[in-house]
Amino acid sequence: MQWLTLLAACGLAIVHLFTGKLRFLEGTPRSRWLSAAGGISVAYVFMHLLPELAEGQRVLQKAATGMFLYLENHAYLLAFLGLVAFYGVERAAKVSRRKHIDQQAEDTTGPFVFWLHMASFSVYNLLLGYLLVDGINTLRGLAFFFVAMALHFIVTDFGLSEHHKRMFAVRGRWILALAVLCGWLLGVLFKIPETATSLIAAFLAGGIILNVLKEELPEERQSRFSAFLLGGCGYAILLLAL
Repeated sequence: MQWLTLLAACGLAIVHLFTGKLRFLEGTPRSRWLSAAGGISVAYVFMHLLPELAEGQRVLQKAATGMFLYLENHAYLLAFLGLVAFYGVERAAKVSRRKHIDQQAEDTTGPFVFWLHMASFSVYNLLLGYLLVDGINTLRGLAFFFVAMALHFIVTDFGLSEHHKRMFAVRGRWILALAVLCGWLLGVLFKIPETATSLIAAFLAGGIILNVLKEELPEERQSRFSAFLLGGCGYAILLLAL
């Protein structure tokens, strides 16, 4: 199973390296394929990750001590914090781009925001890479996880490329690809408690939801609701059937 998880980690890294070559996905209105990929990612979160949060919540409640005894919904709190954290980084990127445009500069972010974005998504990818090893126990689960996250990476990479332009093409995609592989290596070398794995999954669930919906909801994207719905419902049905 470990070799399969390595192949999956390499596959996700390759997605980061080559998403920029998919020029047919660019432009406005938004590509149907990107909207469908977003729908699949969200379906995976709601049909797989969130149900696991319920189980993770039971684990956390049993293990809670000290101040955590007063927090009844630890897993859901982490999901909320994941969503808020990535919303904050996204807002910083938008503000930075607006300032550059007002100064009649290039429509891109400043170096500080770029590295902030890369740092946050590196942690994000590191955790996803770790979950490949420690959070998935079956071949079917690995296959569903890989497909959903590969499509999710395509969606997020187009958003990052729009914000950071050349900086992402030259450096960012390599950083994120390496982060996935480092996460896999950490999963192989270290075994963390089940409670920590539950916290990781919860934080990622909130981040995934935000990172998909921020690409689909803005009116200027002219997103394809029908493609989003078809991708999401189709993948949900597949998860239920299998």
